[in-house]
Amino acid sequence: MNNVNKYSRGYFMPPETSLNWTQKEYITEAPIWCSVDLRDGNQALIVPMNLEEKLEYFKLLVAVGFKEIEVGFPAASETEFAFLRTLIEQDLIPDDVTIQVLTQSREHIIRKTFESLKGTKKAVVHLYNSTSLAQREQVFRKSKQEIIDIAVNGAKLLKQCAEETEGNFQFQYSPESFTGTEIDFALEVCNSVIDVWQPTAENPIIINLPSTVQMSMPHVYASQIEYMSGHLHRREHVIVSVHPHNDRGTGIADAELGMLAGAQRVEGTLFGNGERTGNVDIVTLALNMYSHGVDPKLNFHNVPDLIAVYERLTKMRVSERHPYAGELVFTAFSGSHQDAIAKGMKWREDEQPKHWSVPYLPIDPLDIGRTYEGDIIRINSQSGKGGIGYVLQLKYGLDLPAKMRENFGYFVKNVSDQKQKELLPDEIHDIFMQEYVNIKSPVEFVKYRFADNDDYQTTVTIRIDGETKEIAGTGDGRLDAISNALQSELGVAYSDLNYKEHALELGSKSQAVSYISITAPGGTVHWGCGIDVDIMTSSVKALFSAVNQLSRHTVNA
Repeated sequence: MNNVNKYSRGYFMPPETSLNWTQKEYITEAPIWCSVDLRDGNQALIVPMNLEEKLEYFKLLVAVGFKEIEVGFPAASETEFAFLRTLIEQDLIPDDVTIQVLTQSREHIIRKTFESLKGTKKAVVHLYNSTSLAQREQVFRKSKQEIIDIAVNGAKLLKQCAEETEGNFQFQYSPESFTGTEIDFALEVCNSVIDVWQPTAENPIIINLPSTVQMSMPHVYASQIEYMSGHLHRREHVIVSVHPHNDRGTGIADAELGMLAGAQRVEGTLFGNGERTGNVDIVTLALNMYSHGVDPKLNFHNVPDLIAVYERLTKMRVSERHPYAGELVFTAFSGSHQDAIAKGMKWREDEQPKHWSVPYLPIDPLDIGRTYEGDIIRINSQSGKGGIGYVLQLKYGLDLPAKMRENFGYFVKNVSDQKQKELLPDEIHDIFMQEYVNIKSPVEFVKYRFADNDDYQTTVTIRIDGETKEIAGTGDGRLDAISNALQSELGVAYSDLNYKEHALELGSKSQAVSYISITAPGGTVHWGCGIDVDIMTSSVKALFSAVNQLSRHTVNA
């Protein structure tokens, strides 16, 4: 690209090596989660939520299990102020949930914020001011000391207002635009605030280090977090929090590496809603932990319902490829993927292993409210016999022989290709029933009977072109006798009759299913399926279906 030289790396590495986080393999416990959907997320919507929508969204976040929820910037507008007052006055905040409010380090905003908090049981008051080099030079045109003074004066006023206001308050400070701030200066600002607040074991504070704008690769952010975590004053009484945005598309990685580097708390939103490219997606972050056997302490057992409420209230859309949540993320269209998944699911059914390890499925879709039937394997022209057979078996109980799956698979793929569309399970089932099951043309089976005391002599009643007739045959068994009657009386020839049967376990349990293949003189294999309440009759119907397939092929040839 032509203008690459106009860009430079605007971030700052720590003044000393901070790489201990690289020795950790994975996150071992859930962080403190704080949802900022109602503040950071809401302010990024094209049409922000109204009061009723915000109240419903708050209840959704509580149901998910968030114990800390940032409810807004109450001094910013009457809508924000009214929302907070409604939560407090209508006693809508559960006792185990702490609300959080945001305030700039400006006196009138801080005082208005505490006015909005009157009567609350517990709240985090989140103070921030921007510290980055770009903001200092271009926006505020202030020195480092002047920026420190803004933070310190705000911290002092928070402490004073908390003492004057009834309630239980915890303090949080964010050096906004942290990722564009010289790390030693960010540390100096944070420690200056900590020295004012004097946190204790009984009253810890939160230092939030936001990736307000992503400027580096995730490992740099992790090193920044580790350095800050190791040099903050009164560290044992400080909760280190991260607030990653997603400008470079690495919000999840920033949060995960940040936790490895010492962060104990994460601020983010459902599905990553937020300004520009969004905030860190807590759904993905939590389910990443879940996939490693770590309880995220949030309830995502019904993601489809969560998406429905989220999309209705925010007017945003969750992409089909969104990790874990997207409509297609557990879906395989590829034949080889479908085959591996189908075999993996069968192996799991047979072996009953302790841990989940199905190919191509990082977690069990059932755990988050998805289904095997409609989500795992979907059929189009790229699909394979394994996936098509799996769909028939899972939803309709039809366990086709391997070779029949292959035969039917090519047929279905051709239909999908010609129609240029995905085929739904019911469409696949309809094709199977139409092309293979109980086929009555050109020869319709009516009934059979065997001679008294001789199971190997049979008379079969058939119907051809509306005319009913009887044919007779003998053989080494009942099905062989009927097969011989068909060949001798109708003049059809075939060999290598193969047979499989099973009970139809889904739907009507009283039915039996039979599958038969026959080989024409030229070597072409033809398949038929019969379904009936009587196992012998189902096998006869399967034989007639296969013979009719052969007859159709002969006529078309």
